[in-house]
Amino acid sequence: MLCAIAEVSKSGYYKWLKHSEEPEKDHDDYLLVKKVFDKGKGKWGFRTVQMKLSEEEITMNHKKIIRIMRKYHLITKIRRKNPYKIIMKKSLEHRTFENKLDRKFDQSIPRKVFCTDITYIPFNYRFAYLSVIKDIATGEVVSWNLAKHLEMDLVINTIDKLENGIPSLKEGMIHSDQGFHYTNPIYIEKIRELKMLQSMSRKGNCIDNAPIESFFGHLKDEVDYKHCRTFEELYFLIEEYMRYYNNQRQQWELKKMTPVDYRNHLLSYLP
Repeated sequence: MLCAIAEVSKSGYYKWLKHSEEPEKDHDDYLLVKKVFDKGKGKWGFRTVQMKLSEEEITMNHKKIIRIMRKYHLITKIRRKNPYKIIMKKSLEHRTFENKLDRKFDQSIPRKVFCTDITYIPFNYRFAYLSVIKDIATGEVVSWNLAKHLEMDLVINTIDKLENGIPSLKEGMIHSDQGFHYTNPIYIEKIRELKMLQSMSRKGNCIDNAPIESFFGHLKDEVDYKHCRTFEELYFLIEEYMRYYNNQRQQWELKKMTPVDYRNHLLSYLP
């Protein structure tokens, strides 16, 4: 009748009764584990327990230790993560931004929408790294920086030059890919200080940043950088090309004007 009420089988009841009358087979091992566990004030997991047992020349399989700890509810105290450290870590994580530009390359207001990127330039069995910011409306290179390394100051110095060259960048937009430099908190904070909007290409979509990719293509086709022997020689060559590109190189899509001439042309139509 009791088995029916408890909804257990008779065979199951008698099996339980038989085992309950037998001596506990894990009891001696439990005492060994419990002694070490208590010594660690409940902070040691199965790995540490096994190592401490081995120091006392007691060999016990780690699976058995796990089973005993579970069976006798020897629950390890887990150190809680500091919530303030978590918040700080989150605030310093690299961030991506939505593609606000969305390939709207047909801009008509100068110095409002910019694109930026980094390319490498090989010379004399070494590499130099070129960071460029380009005005999408006029095609003008408004800031650039050449360095022997890929540290954060490569892009930060480029932004500083942009800030020094253009009086007001407030509410302007700067578009980039999702590279390490542009998702870095230092860069993000710098753009925020300038009160600019940050836009990013979708992952794996270089066409989203086509104007700057096109510029790099022209530069590498037209500059004889491979014959440079020193960094200083390469810097002078790049500087010379930037001057030529902005002031002398006429472009069909800019009504056959140079970027600087086209910028002045557009500004003449603004109130």
